[in-house]
Amino acid sequence: MNAIEGPRDIVLLVDDSPDSLSFLTEALEETGYSVLIATSGASALSIVDRITPDLILLDAVMPGMDGFETCQRLKAHGVVAQVPVIFMTGLTETEHVVRALGAGGVDYLTKPINVDELRARIRVHLANARSAQSARVALDAAGRHLLAVRGNGKVLWSTPQAIRLVNAATGSDEGVELVAAHIRGWMKERNSGVRKDPSFTVETGGEAGLSLSFLGSIGQDEHLFRLTGQTQASDSERLKQHFGLTARESEVLAWIAKGKSNRDIGEILGLSARTVNKHLEQIYVKLGVENRASAAVKAANLLMQS
Repeated sequence: MNAIEGPRDIVLLVDDSPDSLSFLTEALEETGYSVLIATSGASALSIVDRITPDLILLDAVMPGMDGFETCQRLKAHGVVAQVPVIFMTGLTETEHVVRALGAGGVDYLTKPINVDELRARIRVHLANARSAQSARVALDAAGRHLLAVRGNGKVLWSTPQAIRLVNAATGSDEGVELVAAHIRGWMKERNSGVRKDPSFTVETGGEAGLSLSFLGSIGQDEHLFRLTGQTQASDSERLKQHFGLTARESEVLAWIAKGKSNRDIGEILGLSARTVNKHLEQIYVKLGVENRASAAVKAANLLMQS
């Protein structure tokens, strides 16, 4: 009995030359890849709207939309932003190589294409892409509030927890774009030597601010940030001093007074539901109350005092 064959990796081949398409399609299919064909940049963009390839082979020189513009538009497409793009072209000048990499390509092959070299590079970049994806899945599962951007501040990816934190703090489903704009400004200052502090705050316009900490670079033009929600300092500080709370307990109580649920508080402060409940237990004891509603009333009454 034959073993069950696993799903094949999908390679999107973008080239306006029928001879190149025929030659490369045969070579890739013999290697075991499923091949999608596009004869123009516009056609490639149309394909990725329906199917997400595992890797893209892209001719740099094409009529109309060339490969460089095609790559930039592919990288702006959320679904395929992380898909590796290998350029293929007869252009060998350094400026063309730099332009290809600047457009978002991960590699550059000169024509005529050596099939063995092509296969080897595809294997390497598919393996790298899988490793990066596995790392993101692990971060998602760990519940980390993390976001990665390019050097120009464009968001590459973020964990679901980070998105929920930003949306809860800003009261908007488009909060990530607001944060990205602040990151672009911070990175510009950092690159020019104006800013050296790895942490900065973002005023969201909502009920909370956000604190971002730069964790370092994790790949070529991929920079990682950790997000933390912040209450208004004056509110939490007043609650802390009046009721003898810890800093974290005062933050939890401040959000209780604003009517936030335990889940919302967990997302904003980066805490698990169990941890929020533990803080609430201590808050009840220190405030001399028995339930959440009574704690909220006490806190709200204090914060409303001038």
